[in-house]
Amino acid sequence: MKYNEISHFGHPQHKLKFEYTTDPFKCDGCKEVGIGSSYKCNTCDYDLHMHCALPSPYISHPFYTKCSFQFLARPPGNTPRYCNACEKDVTGFVYHCKSCGYDLHPCCAKLPMVLDDGEEKLYLHRKVSASCHRCGRKGRSWCYRSACNKYNLHVACVKEMLVETWHDLNAGRGSYSTGSSTRKLETRIPSLKGTLQTRHHSKSKGKVQKCCEMAGLALQFVISAVLGDPTTLIAGVVGSLMSK
Repeated sequence: MKYNEISHFGHPQHKLKFEYTTDPFKCDGCKEVGIGSSYKCNTCDYDLHMHCALPSPYISHPFYTKCSFQFLARPPGNTPRYCNACEKDVTGFVYHCKSCGYDLHPCCAKLPMVLDDGEEKLYLHRKVSASCHRCGRKGRSWCYRSACNKYNLHVACVKEMLVETWHDLNAGRGSYSTGSSTRKLETRIPSLKGTLQTRHHSKSKGKVQKCCEMAGLALQFVISAVLGDPTTLIAGVVGSLMSK
């Protein structure tokens, strides 16, 4: 459910207003990158993913049928923790299973099991036996796989592509909403194209092009889902940045 304005325990000074942005932002709740739907305090430049702004007290997940995940404002304990979906550090809001010790970033916990743009479908798997189009490795983190089983993208790999550029934004959040964020996005996301082409030496040029196009489409939707807004519009924004 969407509200135009909410109060949130993480920012009691002001109410947060719903906003839809095509500029990447850093969520002040989970500390991860976001885009699209969010709740924001413009006075304080405080941003939250939808999933962080309107969390569920407890959730279950089909990958962990015996677990009950509780929403926490900070990771439990004093030891470093990582997300079991993307393998990245947990430094803010988190869903935690006390009995099993598993942790999930809010956006990872809410990743759609199926991404569907009307033509292609990508299915979320806990692990796949085929290699990832980005890193060439098998297993590792959760993975989106196409219905034809030809395209596989680790959630961890997609996050790495984003974090490589955006993880230093703690030191300069103001640049997030400027044109520089768009330029950074353009320079990092197309790195998948080169990865794909180097892995297709045996294919004809036409087949390589088609494969790269299809995997690029898959990447758009996986990135938009990882950023917390798996919508066609945001995937289109990511796609336009990739094509520049």
